[in-house]
Amino acid sequence: MQVNGAPAHLGQRVVPTDKVKVGGRLVNLRFAVRLPRVLLYHKPEGEIVSRDDPQGRPSVFNALPRLRGGRWIAVGRLDFNSCGLLLFTTDGALANRLMHPRYRLEREYAVRVLGEVDAAAQKKLTEGVELEDGPAKFLRLQDAGGEGANRWYRVALEEGRNREVRRMFAAVGVTVSRLMRVRYGPVALPSSLKRGQCRELEPAEVQTLLRSLGV
Repeated sequence: MQVNGAPAHLGQRVVPTDKVKVGGRLVNLRFAVRLPRVLLYHKPEGEIVSRDDPQGRPSVFNALPRLRGGRWIAVGRLDFNSCGLLLFTTDGALANRLMHPRYRLEREYAVRVLGEVDAAAQKKLTEGVELEDGPAKFLRLQDAGGEGANRWYRVALEEGRNREVRRMFAAVGVTVSRLMRVRYGPVALPSSLKRGQCRELEPAEVQTLLRSLGV
């Protein structure tokens, strides 16, 4: 057996674009390998990332395309008052790979706060602040401008704890008035994807994502 002209090895992963030969004959992989489906959703404020809510609030799952013989798995969460990029997939192993802390995938956010974060507070946020569930810090914190009482910042971190970004700013006495996730790992929120809209990745894009994750 050969993959792209080289001898295959045990456990080797192939994708539909690979050329696989068995006994010198080319094998059609289009149906032999089923890629996971991956969906990008631009979550608006006022939706929960859950299928069941005792309060009857709108769910992000109501906006997703229907699946036959499967279900969408949310990759991480965004709280009710936050917006931005949410990823969904049909593959549990991929979802776990994207969420598990040991893979240290960055999450990037655009954050609007009331007032300005002074140099001392910025230093604390990038060196570490103590939260009720343990220490936390931003990998990066960049001033993104703003006018009047509102200032924008771009922040990145490798965790996805509940309301972590808001709690970190609160720890230095700053109130977050808007929070938007703009990137999750290698996937950025497309500027063309409006709030409440979703877009499924093409097979080639899924392959690129899997390669970037080392899957």
